[in-house]
Amino acid sequence: MAQDLYKVLGVERKASADEIKKAYRKLARRYHPDRNPDDKKSEERFKEISAAYDILGDPDKRKQYDRGGLSGFGGAGGAGGPGGGFDAGGISDILSNLFGSGGGAGGGGGARRPRTERGHDLEAEVSIDFQAAMDGAQIPLTVPTSEMCSTCRGTGARPGTAPKVCPRCQGRGVESEGQGLFSISQPCSRCHGSGSVIEDPCPTCSGSGALRTVKRYRVNIPAGVREGSRVRLAGKGEPGRHGGPPGDLYVITRVSPSPVFARKGDHVEVEVPLTIPEALRGAEIEVPTLSGRKTLRVPAGTKHGTVQRLRGEGPPRLGSSGRGDIHYRFVLDVPAQLNREQSEAVDMLSKVMNGNPRAKLFASSTDRTA
Repeated sequence: MAQDLYKVLGVERKASADEIKKAYRKLARRYHPDRNPDDKKSEERFKEISAAYDILGDPDKRKQYDRGGLSGFGGAGGAGGPGGGFDAGGISDILSNLFGSGGGAGGGGGARRPRTERGHDLEAEVSIDFQAAMDGAQIPLTVPTSEMCSTCRGTGARPGTAPKVCPRCQGRGVESEGQGLFSISQPCSRCHGSGSVIEDPCPTCSGSGALRTVKRYRVNIPAGVREGSRVRLAGKGEPGRHGGPPGDLYVITRVSPSPVFARKGDHVEVEVPLTIPEALRGAEIEVPTLSGRKTLRVPAGTKHGTVQRLRGEGPPRLGSSGRGDIHYRFVLDVPAQLNREQSEAVDMLSKVMNGNPRAKLFASSTDRTA
């Protein structure tokens, strides 16, 4: 354990947040106690990895660590700066913070109230059609969730009783285990880190402090969402424990495709067929917009695949003002078969529009052979 936090996770000091997360997950899977039962070395390695990620995985804590090492996190002695090693107090205090204890390893923390915990975030999906995604909509949503038990008011204890201080950890939520020079803290095996035990559980919620329920919302979907957009509803997730704040609800949009408009980033594209005469001579044509129709001028000699842009009339931009564009891509509408009249017209056209448009492809090769 005489390594700095970056070495614990096996990453460079300039590693990105993504690289740190990947390294942590890889090591956590390898050394997780469930995969290494009765292996004390793996268990301690797992705790060390978790302690390191608790700091390096948090941008603010990482900056604090890079500036002053573990000294700012309750560590002492050998932790004195970036690249410094873990000392007994440092690793103990980090693990104590990580697992929610009230004091450092081996410290004299007394009874305390159960630690407040933020509720879990929830996710739900809603399906909307393309036009509703462009205009915005209000969608009904049903979400399975939890709510505070009204019988025990969230304590988990039978009315008239209260949670007791855990006799095993004396309310600290952690147990300290000495290993040579080091003192390791881990969640209490009796209270699982809460610092309290319920001797007489609430008959309604069986001691959990919460009940499963279904909540119904009317969700305002903002204009401009696309497939997979996430709309955050603050405070609509699972309730927090022991008076902690609730989590958030994230609504993920599933948008059905349009038969006309294709989403292209901030813009939409429309494929507009042109007849050969329209492409040759030019024309004024009607095209669809997100709110109706408009007339476009097609220049004479328009080629297949030419794109004309209608600025500021595409999808609304999420999180900012303004709108994207509509791109109209012109494609030549060539009939698969010609009737006699059409065939004669094409013959006449070919006579007056003589010349070989591919001749220039061979000009350079002809010069070389001459």
